[in-house]
Amino acid sequence: AASRFFTLVCCVTQWKHSHRRHHSNTGSVAKDEVFVPSVTCEAEIALHKYTWYRAGFLAIQSLLGWHLYLLFNVTGREYSRFANHFDPTSPIFSKRERPGIVLSDFGLAAALYVLYMAAQTWGWFWLIKVYVVPYLFVNFWLVTITYLQHTHPNLPHYEDDEWDWLRGALATVDRSYGILDIFFHHIADTHITHHLFSQIPHYHAEEATKAIKPILGNYYNKDDRNVLKALWQEALACHFVAKDDKQPGVLWFCTITSKDDVVPATRVAEAGFNAEQAAKLAKD
Repeated sequence: AASRFFTLVCCVTQWKHSHRRHHSNTGSVAKDEVFVPSVTCEAEIALHKYTWYRAGFLAIQSLLGWHLYLLFNVTGREYSRFANHFDPTSPIFSKRERPGIVLSDFGLAAALYVLYMAAQTWGWFWLIKVYVVPYLFVNFWLVTITYLQHTHPNLPHYEDDEWDWLRGALATVDRSYGILDIFFHHIADTHITHHLFSQIPHYHAEEATKAIKPILGNYYNKDDRNVLKALWQEALACHFVAKDDKQPGVLWFCTITSKDDVVPATRVAEAGFNAEQAAKLAKD
């Protein structure tokens, strides 16, 4: 596994630490590490309803989202200062973790040098064809799977007073990618199990999921929509999160259709993912 991350120029050591903290704080708007939604709509503009904007948003997120997260903490939690995954002194890491970050940075530099020498030997076009293009495919699936695991109209987020580990672990959703589930080691269609029992190896994840479904009952979240369709619809409906007036400390995904129209994502889903129709029905 480590060799695969090396050839993909992936900061496996850095990501190991931030991903562990993601598991420890899933669903917390203050402490989760990735795809932490905005908690206010004041700075939001009603652009996600436009096809051109949503397409551009998803293209950037799918192809560059991984690098933007690693380099600039885009979609990550708010820190007191600038954070990225390559700075050993970044607030993402503890002092104990810093030596490992330095060693990983040297390893990444060596991997980049190997790629540079490959380009010098066989040409840059060859490198783009056999490495960069497949690399972008990997980025697409990595970001898309992670985004869809934690983005759905029915998934809550929590402020500190209401958050606990179990609530956060259950604020995820299982989605099937068809035959690709095999190649993805069932990380997407057994993701709730992955959060509840992270030590379970992937080859037992399906068995464990079947066992916990009856126990979880209504707390088990499964979405059977085509994942590409869901990706398009979630980008519309799940724009940011807003507080629930009836449940203090609980926040739900919303979207905005105009300056004054904030619509819960659940309403958008009920309206067939027609945000403007949902806004109209909310007024009636």
